[in-house]
Amino acid sequence: MKVKIVPRSKIKVSRKSSSKYSKVREALEKLVSKGDALRITYSDKKELNSIRNIAYTHNKENGTKIKSSSDTNEKVIYFYIN
Repeated sequence: MKVKIVPRSKIKVSRKSSSKYSKVREALEKLVSKGDALRITYSDKKELNSIRNIAYTHNKENGTKIKSSSDTNEKVIYFYIN
């Protein structure tokens, strides 16, 4: 048996199961600089955090700079690229 320590950045996890956030991932892929913004409504703070984590992961994996702005009164978050 061979055991080797590797950096976590080398591990790419891909899940084959569908997620309720798969539409968010697909929409983030379509964002372009100075283009339209992505508007997502959420139901609670836990869901908002999950959506933001998807965007942060997308930025890390693709080297993009997707920014966000939220309206807590209307429970809406916007994603865009400058």
